[in-house]
Amino acid sequence: MKMNPVYRREITVSSRSFRMAMILTIFNLILAAVALLNMYSVITQVKMTAETQYSSFLEIYIFVSSLEFILLMFIMPAMTSGSISGERERQTLDLMLITKMTPADIVLGKLFSSFSMMSLLVVSSFPALALMFVYGGITLIDVLQLLICCFTVALLSGSLGICFSSMFKKSTMATVISYGVIALIVAGSYGINAFALAMSRMRMTAYMNNIGSMMDQANSGPCLYLMLFNPASTFYIMITGQAGNLQDNKPITQWFGNHTANFITDHWVAASVTVQLALAVLLILLAIYTLNPVKKKK
Repeated sequence: MKMNPVYRREITVSSRSFRMAMILTIFNLILAAVALLNMYSVITQVKMTAETQYSSFLEIYIFVSSLEFILLMFIMPAMTSGSISGERERQTLDLMLITKMTPADIVLGKLFSSFSMMSLLVVSSFPALALMFVYGGITLIDVLQLLICCFTVALLSGSLGICFSSMFKKSTMATVISYGVIALIVAGSYGINAFALAMSRMRMTAYMNNIGSMMDQANSGPCLYLMLFNPASTFYIMITGQAGNLQDNKPITQWFGNHTANFITDHWVAASVTVQLALAVLLILLAIYTLNPVKKKK
């Protein structure tokens, strides 16, 4: 089967470079240090109190998984935002475009080479996550859900980076805008819902005298579904559901007032992963269209 030449070149260069080995080492050292330090504190507490709290080991899993998720969300744009704009700065993009390669070959080759490197990071973190299997509470299905969530955020962040890298001539500009859009998706969707909930409560206060009824009826309305684009909320709902934390495991329908449950809210993680993957596909198509030097006009 014919392999994408851009993908083959990027994988070959990355696998032979010292940078990739250093990233793998630092990434796993951080995860291992965090896991071992948390485990050491739990064991020290057991020695002092003579009581074993297995919930503390689940907290290690939550902390290590959260750290891995955050690192993936912020490493992937840095790897992809300079992929195409870097070729443009080195004046090699035009040479690539006059070959038999299509813009789709260039975009997909650049994106999936970075995605393969991120997949290697995720797979290499298995030993740190496998510490939880010693004490139980986490199943293989839970780890599979975690992998799907990590791969989704990596693909979404990488698609943002590759899209803006094809739009802008400078890698610095593409990187800044990529991180800005990620922050807008994560913090902006939450802020819009909080603002909509506050406005709903103000309207309820103006028309109702019973504060209790106002608190029961106020909600953020359709703005709640903007959280489908938020990978951080998807990860939070998934990880709290796995850990079984009853205090934090509040359904999405109660985050911003009381919303009526439906099929989407009942299957929020699956729906949000689907929406984010669809958004990633649209960003990839936009990057291919932007990179195409011949845009036909009707």
